[in-house]
Amino acid sequence: MHRKVFAALLWMFMVNASHASAETPTLDEAVKAINANVVFMRHALAPGFGDPENFTIRECATQRNLNGQGREQARNIGAALKQQGFTFDKIFSSEWCRCKETAFLLSLGDVQTFSGLNSFFQSHAPRGETLDHLQGKLTGLSEDTLTLMVTHQVVIQAITSNSVSSGGLVAYNTSTLQAQNVRVD
Repeated sequence: MHRKVFAALLWMFMVNASHASAETPTLDEAVKAINANVVFMRHALAPGFGDPENFTIRECATQRNLNGQGREQARNIGAALKQQGFTFDKIFSSEWCRCKETAFLLSLGDVQTFSGLNSFFQSHAPRGETLDHLQGKLTGLSEDTLTLMVTHQVVIQAITSNSVSSGGLVAYNTSTLQAQNVRVD
């Protein structure tokens, strides 16, 4: 393994481990505390790193996808959100298959794909254009609604400066730009 890749993986593990403490607020607590109107979710567990060289956005077989554990993780998160009474006015997903499948398995409502949530890791999508598209969407969201956006680590970190593991959530306020990693009990 290349040293840079190993160092990046080690850094991501350390950051993710630091965000998993019991002090992390619940989604409900964070939504109230920062008046969040967006919840970013990283897709559920899809083992591996990046996507294969033959990646094609419209062909799931060419992508890194959810495994059984990831599918179960998505279903469990959706069930927990339902149990806690969460409803979302809109649900958006990256066009990547692992994000679409995560959003579908949450079973929280209709899902729309949105290219502003696509991964620019490995340059499969242009970073600047993708983030500009997402910023436009975020700016247009009402402060009195709650929107779920299922996406990738690089997108969540670029917008919120927060790092999350697979299935991780970040509450976000589009006006104040406050962000808070959250847990779903």
